[in-house]
Amino acid sequence: MTAQKSDESALPLIGIYEISKILGATLDLDKALHDVLNVLSSYLNMRHGAVVLKDEAGQPHLAAVTGMSLRLAREGVLKYPFQAVEKVVSTGIPMVAPDAAEEPLLAEYIAENDDGLEGERVSFFCVPIKTTEKPFGALSVERSWDDSAQYVFEHDLRFLTMVATLIGQTASLHRKLASDRETLMTDSARLHKRMAEVRPSLPIRGLEDVVGTSEAMARVFAQVQQAAPTKATILLRGESGTGKELVARAVHILSARAQKPFIKVNCAALSESVLESELFGHEKGAFTGAVAERKGRFELSTGGTLFLDEIGEISSNFQAKLLRVLQEGEFERVGGNKTVKVDVRLIAATNRDLEAGVADGSFRADLYYRLNVVPIFLPPLRERSGDIPLLAMYFLKQFNEENGRAMAFSHNALEALQRCYFPGNVRELENCVYRTATMTKGEVIDEMDLSCKQDTCLSSTLWHKRNPGDKAAPTLSPPIPVPTGPMAAPPAAAASAPPPVPAPSVPAAAADDEDLPERERLVQAMERCGWVQAKAARLLGLTPRQIGYALKKHNIEIRQL
Repeated sequence: MTAQKSDESALPLIGIYEISKILGATLDLDKALHDVLNVLSSYLNMRHGAVVLKDEAGQPHLAAVTGMSLRLAREGVLKYPFQAVEKVVSTGIPMVAPDAAEEPLLAEYIAENDDGLEGERVSFFCVPIKTTEKPFGALSVERSWDDSAQYVFEHDLRFLTMVATLIGQTASLHRKLASDRETLMTDSARLHKRMAEVRPSLPIRGLEDVVGTSEAMARVFAQVQQAAPTKATILLRGESGTGKELVARAVHILSARAQKPFIKVNCAALSESVLESELFGHEKGAFTGAVAERKGRFELSTGGTLFLDEIGEISSNFQAKLLRVLQEGEFERVGGNKTVKVDVRLIAATNRDLEAGVADGSFRADLYYRLNVVPIFLPPLRERSGDIPLLAMYFLKQFNEENGRAMAFSHNALEALQRCYFPGNVRELENCVYRTATMTKGEVIDEMDLSCKQDTCLSSTLWHKRNPGDKAAPTLSPPIPVPTGPMAAPPAAAASAPPPVPAPSVPAAAADDEDLPERERLVQAMERCGWVQAKAARLLGLTPRQIGYALKKHNIEIRQL
């Protein structure tokens, strides 16, 4: 008997434990409330539970019910006693009706939901749902009991009050999150609309080092000009090597914070503990090696701009710490308890799919909405191939200034660069220009000086890792006419460059007759060049690596002559 009473007394504690788990395990508030009512029914024999919450207009509505579908209840099938509940919500005083059938406000509702339990009375409990403010809802349940049993109403009332408090805290958190998300989405839509109305006028102060005249880059310039003067957080999206750091610095220069610090941090290069110390600083003695107090990057960039590169690589634990700084503008140093307030404009960058990270739970949704206020997408180089000659000449100019040279590109060399894929984007093009300029002996870089024409360009292997089914390099759109400029030598200037290796003599008829299928053109070219792949490649305007892939694609057997 004693053991039975002990088990019964433990049920409320078990119920509170299960309810707290439910409310903390999902972002679906409707489902969580329905599951809470099921727990009340299962553990405590409470029936016909309901949760009423006020909507934005202040009108009460059923948020969850048990015993019937929520849709039918909202359509009026359930004659729920809203008058009694409104009295509880307006006064904040719980309501207990020991015999609900004798209460005028409840009589009709109890009569309709009478389960036919003879010899038992039905009590009605209703407690307000609130946090620290006025009640914004109510939790109601019914419980049947026998006249012969000794029933203590205070126990159930106390328990339901605790449950209502948990529901109130959870509902308040969901409302705040929804409100913040709606505000951020509204601000983002407003900024996007204003950006679409702006047309960039080149050159733009702060964007001198961001080279490009394509339509894709024009959109980027317009977005930067529109967003830079505001305090909005900016999220730069794009593949690695597209110039996100340059755009971040341009945003800083064009903002009212231009005279304050611009500080950058690569989040992927530091472990979580080191990153926390770098961003927030630490107190003396906070850990081994902390021999003095040190300010973090947030403090150092106060009044200015903080650029967090590779933001998608930070851990889940650190995401929560970063979220607090973005929301409150304050933090504590590592090992300290003093709150530090900062005024920092944040620019983040990533090449990861953050939406997929939010979907699989690796990236916090609330942090995503805080960062993704003004997203700016930087296009890969393959989508703006018309900018390649301009970029190549820009990098060659830098090379000349650094090394005291006066080199220039031939027209054919710029056209060849424009046909390349550049999986590493602008960074790879810069490396290609510097490598070619370093290894070229003359003052004019011709087509045959490029690595891809000498079969020494190893980045072509990235094409096939990205497109495993492809046997040949990706085909780009036809080249746009190459501009002329100081770094582009006129066609006549190419004559002063070292002559390229002469192509093998072929008959007057074109080796790659457009009327022939691709396989026959390959076979014809190989036969005319004595089945030497390098010669056939020059004849067809390909690299030896490309012609090797083409021969494998068409299953052409190499003949030994």
